[in-house]
This record gives sequence, C-alpha cells and structure tokens, in this order.
Amino acid sequence: MDVRSRFEELRSADSVDPAEVEALWADLPTVAVADILGPWRGGDFACGHPASGLLTRLGWHGKNFDDPMAAQPLVCRGADGALYSNTDAAAGGEASLWDIAFRGEVTATMVYDRMPVLDHFKAVDGDTLLGVMNGKLAAYFGVPDLYWFWLERDR
Repeated sequence: MDVRSRFEELRSADSVDPAEVEALWADLPTVAVADILGPWRGGDFACGHPASGLLTRLGWHGKNFDDPMAAQPLVCRGADGALYSNTDAAAGGEASLWDIAFRGEVTATMVYDRMPVLDHFKAVDGDTLLGVMNGKLAAYFGVPDLYWFWLERDR
C-alpha cells in the first residue's frame, strides 16, 4: 500500500495505535521550512492523546506559517466563524520554524515561543504533512507520549 493510502486509512480509523503512525512517519520524506509556508488546516489521529480533546475544545482549525519567524500554532475558529491565532490558550503564544534533527533526520520543525515543545513535519505529499509534537508534553498533558497530527494546505 502506498503512503497516501496508509495515511488515509489511519486518518479515518476510529482507533489508531501510535506505532502505526510512527511506521508511516519512518517512510516519509523530510521537508524544508520553505516548503511548508502558508496556511494549513489540521486534525489528528485517534490515538487517545489528551491534546486531541484540548484542541477540539479550543476550536482548533490548523496552523499558519507566514514566514520562518511568524508561525501561528493555534489557528482557531471563533464563535462567529472567523479564524484567529489563539495566543491565550495552551501554547501560550506563537512560534518560529527551523530545520531541526529528529530521530536522525533534519526536517522542518515548529518551535513554540513559550513551551519546551517542538512540532516536527514530514511530507505525505505536496499538500499534506504528518506532524508529531515532541518535547516536555508531560508538563502540559500529563503524559510523555508523542502527539501525532496532520496538516493539509488550506487554500
């Protein structure tokens, strides 16, 4: 099965073993910061991570990468339907983008301004990213596990 089909199968599953997403991650190419600039719509995999419920409560829509020094990790949809950068919620601010090594590969990574947390990205295809939140997650979510999510270009 090709990577896009594996991605779709995992994304639509009611329950996902994180090891399956990790296996997909291992088969994907890295991306450079310049390749991921722009607005993105996001979601996650049904791995049972506490971040999923938090993002749902916040009305998380996705992320916006205007330029390497201006990244918005929590683009949310307000009650009026408008999108906004939620700088008051869990992420506590915005972020920047860097090419950083994760598991032996250098790939585009979002570094949160106010949390010891990194979001690493790899390409499923030209318009879809697989992301993994890594860092001191236990301090924010009570668990050390990685949080797996996806982004699609929001045109």
